[in-house]
Amino acid sequence: MMSEIQAETLAQVLSQMHGTKIICADIQTTPLHGGTVGNVQLVTGKATTTDGGEITYRIVLKTQKKWDRYSDPDSWRREYDLYNSNFGALFSETFRWPECYHVEKNEEENETRIWMEYINGISGLNLTGDMYERAAKELGRFQGKLYAEQPAFLQNLTNLSKVENMKNFYLHYRSWNRVYDYIRSDVCEIPKHLCNMLIDIDENTDEIFNRIEKLPIVLCHRDFWVTNLFYSDDNIILIDWDTTGWGYLGEDMASLIADEADIEHMVEYYRRCIPAYYKGFSEHADISHITDNCIYELILLMFGYRLVEWFMNAGSGDDERTLHLHTLQKIYEMRHENESALSAGAERMNRAPC
Repeated sequence: MMSEIQAETLAQVLSQMHGTKIICADIQTTPLHGGTVGNVQLVTGKATTTDGGEITYRIVLKTQKKWDRYSDPDSWRREYDLYNSNFGALFSETFRWPECYHVEKNEEENETRIWMEYINGISGLNLTGDMYERAAKELGRFQGKLYAEQPAFLQNLTNLSKVENMKNFYLHYRSWNRVYDYIRSDVCEIPKHLCNMLIDIDENTDEIFNRIEKLPIVLCHRDFWVTNLFYSDDNIILIDWDTTGWGYLGEDMASLIADEADIEHMVEYYRRCIPAYYKGFSEHADISHITDNCIYELILLMFGYRLVEWFMNAGSGDDERTLHLHTLQKIYEMRHENESALSAGAERMNRAPC
């Protein structure tokens, strides 16, 4: 069983963390918010070194039991696998994951444990527009560098989510009669123009995916929302890598902009973050030929029916209901931003020399 923290293991972890031999430590644990399927605890206390010195410590312990994510059955152990690989070498000081000090796996219990650095930074809805933009640019740099260099060991990693996961996720939701029929019904309480926005995506799926599938395939985090982002000392630290895998350029931007984000600033961040993302990517790879980033469509494919589901699950008069409606409305308003961007892109292409 790995349910309790063993004193011997904690001493080993803290020795690794502090670079000095720890002989014992007291323990206090506090549940942390973050990670929707893992048990995440902040472990704090005082540790004693071999020479009798005392060190105050804090470290995060993430425990993950096996569970089946739709179309991605090995996601429950992916973070463990990545921390056990050379994946950490891909990061830079300005864009990284938390440092790991120790990993454990219990085959009988189908459970993993990761002891990692506690990140003290700005996160969630406390992120400012400048921080959003910085996160977008750093993500672009990270993905662009890997796209340009194609590290051999990254190609050989077996436990990465598949490039078709986003499409499968959308088709799975679309096949669900509860949400599909609701936006087409007379009893639907979502405004008609928002329903039509979603229906329009459904009716043009083949054409939309044909455009998306022309985009570069990059390494995606696939849970790139504000709660997983930390801004600290002008650097970006990103947690929860269990959905990581291959996807299309822009998938993570769709998450940053639309996944339970700052609703009042969604359109502004759509306008600001996409150019920053492309600028970061372009530092390593030429993507000047891309005039249609498809991020508006990715937002609807990834979050359209989810927002409908959340709206339906919220009770009448519930503030959550209003929140989801406002999110859909902001996505609708992005359409005009998207159309303007496409027109500008087409104009640039027309001016380009032969």
